[in-house]
Amino acid sequence: MNFAEIDFSFVASPFVSSLVLCFGLAALIWVLSIVTREYSWIDRAWSICPLLYCLIVVWDVGFQNPRVGLMTALIALWSVRLTYNFVRKGGYAPGGEDYRWKVTQERMGPVLFQVLNITFVAPGQMFVIWLFTSPIFQAWRINEVPLGLLDFVVAGIFLMFFVGETVADEQMWRFQQDKKKRVARGESVEVPFLTSGLYRYSRHPNYLCDMGLWGTFYFFGVIATGEWLHWSGLGFIALCLIFVGSIPLTESISASKYPGYSKYQATTPVLVPTPWRRRPSSDT
Repeated sequence: MNFAEIDFSFVASPFVSSLVLCFGLAALIWVLSIVTREYSWIDRAWSICPLLYCLIVVWDVGFQNPRVGLMTALIALWSVRLTYNFVRKGGYAPGGEDYRWKVTQERMGPVLFQVLNITFVAPGQMFVIWLFTSPIFQAWRINEVPLGLLDFVVAGIFLMFFVGETVADEQMWRFQQDKKKRVARGESVEVPFLTSGLYRYSRHPNYLCDMGLWGTFYFFGVIATGEWLHWSGLGFIALCLIFVGSIPLTESISASKYPGYSKYQATTPVLVPTPWRRRPSSDT
């Protein structure tokens, strides 16, 4: 199917309602960023909005579409875990802004950053969130195909990536908490960034698993429609571009803070593990 040939025959309540909500939230997030001068409002919405969009679809079908129900249950699991992880890091607390926004403002300057804010930070990212959740509209539109073995295979792969992301975030959380305790006690921290666990094989295993998770989610729409290519796949592509685009900024900050980070970069893949490459030693 040509991506330009979007079937608007299914432009009905769940599609339109979720899209209107998306644009409304984008406007609210932009206003909040201006009023509070904090730009992590989009980060606070990131884990919640996909579930809201799925619940709109579930409500529309009256909980009678098993595939839509399964997709929503998986996203609920993802949403609860990611929100919990963000809460415990202080992301919802006043002043809990992601440190990268400050760095971005300093590098871009106030005028260019506000251009970025009104185009990408709020509306752009909110639309991407709606877009990578959009395979559920394909399952809503085509409900003649019954839930089957392929759906459970896809669900199993989704859960595999979910577990990987959970483990990666938990390993990072424990490392950072231990690091804070050591610093508070006046102890030296030999390796100030995580190189063990999943981070031994990938510098960003949580990003890798999140991309894999949403790429897997797309295949529910494939099963429902029988179409390998359809417009809802653009969400997964856009999500990957956001992650890949944010990595250089994150790593430039780490490299400027930690002299040994360049060695870690040289010995550990940025995303996809390559077992044949030399891995960092414990004295990175």
